[in-house]
Amino acid sequence: MKPLGQILLESFNIEEEDISHALQIQTEQGGLLGNILVQEKKITELELLHALSLHSGLELRKSLPTDTNPFFTNKVSIGFLKKFKMMPIATPSESFIALADPAYFQQLDDLQRSLHWEGIKTVLTPEEEILIAVNTAYDRSSQGAADQVLQDIDEDDPEALLSEIEETADLLDDTSDAPVIKLVNLILSQAVRDGASDIHVEPYKDRVKIRKRVDGILYDMLTPQKHVQAKLISRIKIMGKMDIAEKRLPQDGRIEIRIADKNIDLRVSSLPTAFGERIVMRLLDKSNVLLSLEQLGMSSRDLDLLMKLIKVPHGIILVTGPTGSGKTTSLYSALSVLNQPDVNIITVEDPIEYQINGISQVQVNAKIDLTFANGLRTIVRQDPDIILVGEIRDIETANMAIQAALTGHLVFSTLHTNDAASAVTRLIDMGVEPFLVSSSVNAIMAQRLVRKICPHCREAYTPAPEYLEQLALPQEFHDANLYLGRGCEECLYTGYHGRLGIYELMVLSEQIRSTILTTSDAGQIKREAMADPENPMLTLRMDGLQKVLDGVTTLEEVFRVT
Repeated sequence: MKPLGQILLESFNIEEEDISHALQIQTEQGGLLGNILVQEKKITELELLHALSLHSGLELRKSLPTDTNPFFTNKVSIGFLKKFKMMPIATPSESFIALADPAYFQQLDDLQRSLHWEGIKTVLTPEEEILIAVNTAYDRSSQGAADQVLQDIDEDDPEALLSEIEETADLLDDTSDAPVIKLVNLILSQAVRDGASDIHVEPYKDRVKIRKRVDGILYDMLTPQKHVQAKLISRIKIMGKMDIAEKRLPQDGRIEIRIADKNIDLRVSSLPTAFGERIVMRLLDKSNVLLSLEQLGMSSRDLDLLMKLIKVPHGIILVTGPTGSGKTTSLYSALSVLNQPDVNIITVEDPIEYQINGISQVQVNAKIDLTFANGLRTIVRQDPDIILVGEIRDIETANMAIQAALTGHLVFSTLHTNDAASAVTRLIDMGVEPFLVSSSVNAIMAQRLVRKICPHCREAYTPAPEYLEQLALPQEFHDANLYLGRGCEECLYTGYHGRLGIYELMVLSEQIRSTILTTSDAGQIKREAMADPENPMLTLRMDGLQKVLDGVTTLEEVFRVT
């Protein structure tokens, strides 16, 4: 058998010095020769797989069949298959194990033994193909399991509800027999796997509807029978340490769970309706990686402007937009740029969505009267350089934030308004004096989230001219190639995968400051900002339409959110 290095030299046009350099890295840092060459961009992953196929004598399959039987999902954990990049394939015509890395031969033996598949054929397949197949198989089996659990839930099973669940037990390992516990675990694990931000349990006259919000859009999950409702809601309330006897008043609770390698924080809210309690669970993934400012989707001009603004020593920077438009994520990204050992940053939030090392974070607690205003009053005495106030909800918080900005602190906060100019009107409506707004606020950024076109099924199209005229779009759209997602397994057949922000950044120039002193009319302030000779403001829609021309999102998305 030829060594891998020799195969790469002979068949893949790799220079000897590239192999020598990779071997040197291998000696110093460890790792596999092929993987080092892929990291150094000397060969592609597919070329490496081709070479490994020649080296090991295994057949190379570039794609896997989609009609495979998920018979193995209750015998092998999803974590094992993902970690060792292998997938059992069983179709009516053939059976084999797909493998992305032959180095895991020991684990391959373990898998064959646990499935009683000793001696079965093994093929090499790209890692991405295997991960898609694994996710699809477990999704399919959990949907089937959810349907089975719904059949299992019967009227007289009250004991099951009170079986305690360990606070941060891994739900994928929870083998509870109680059908209602199984059902809740399946709903949660499926929602996490699909990247949902919220789960809704909505009772109606003759049924219960369970829905999930993915990338800002609600999708149906399950529709159990009405008799499931009481147990399902009680189970969720027990997990959230809420009062299951109190069904007439709204309640809030919190659940911490672990699913595979993710720690998830759930905020639970119950609301009494005509047909029973409606529950919404907001999912916060604690293992979520904080996005850098560059990853948020800002235009390079707005990004440069924002970078300058966050380095000003004092003043207020406001981020505005409706709930769930990514305001907190933008503010955290700005804080992570400023988070240096010589800077004291303190936040007061509700809830704390990301935990950041080096920043003191305070959780608002209405029960003990720790409000934004009271928290802020104490924070100012803690010698901070930068303060983040989760939201300006009232005149007291607004005045405290302005006083902090005027006494030499940089203050970040959020407001619920439709665009940047309306934030000024909102502050003045709250009762803040116009001269205080104009002297303390440095910039206001409005934002929305649009869904990104799925990269796996993206295709170009030419929109109908009458459609473009109806939307009153400029001529450049008539000549441009626009894009949309056809819909595939990767994006759950929606045509979209993931989201990014569209932004409207209004810097308060001297002209805008003097306008604020004479009027709080948002329309007038917006016109001034767009006509600013130094930093003319691009509106949310203008920024969105530029992203449509760049092929990142669709016209429908931009018009949906602006």
